[in-house]
Amino acid sequence: MAFEYLKALHIIFVVTWFAGLFYIVRIFIYQVEAMERPEEEQKILLPQLNLMAQRLWYIITWPSAVLTLIFGIAVLYYRWGYMQLGFMHAKLAFVLFLYVYHIICDKIYKDLQKGKPKWTSTQLRIWNEVATVLLFAIVFLIVLKSMMSMVWGIVGLIGLSLLMMLGIKWYKKVRESK
Repeated sequence: MAFEYLKALHIIFVVTWFAGLFYIVRIFIYQVEAMERPEEEQKILLPQLNLMAQRLWYIITWPSAVLTLIFGIAVLYYRWGYMQLGFMHAKLAFVLFLYVYHIICDKIYKDLQKGKPKWTSTQLRIWNEVATVLLFAIVFLIVLKSMMSMVWGIVGLIGLSLLMMLGIKWYKKVRESK
């Protein structure tokens, strides 16, 4: 019974972590775009966006990342036999990439809070899709438990990524034409 509670908590914090990661990068985009606005608008937009980013990052996203890790280790402890299977190694590699993504987002967050953007809004839009690709990889691996399915999934993810990049470029053209 304890395993089911641990697994449920792990899934809940994975969901809240991803929600935070998806939304924080959107806020980054808004912050960068606000910095390009006239000074009067910046005075209104930036304090609010900085506050939103701070609350999201430190109240939802970071705690969710930590709790995901704690409950993930607990679930893995109960299912240690999975460590003998290749899909779990691949899944954990993608999870490691997700934590690297999180750390890079932390650096972006700190730069933006100082008012020193190092990424353009277009770069951040593309960066936002990295979390989507990682989510697909992790979920398909844990549900299908198959390396071959993962290979086909990765091929599909590459295709999805290319479609997302085309969509981003198309959206940028639409926004610039208005």
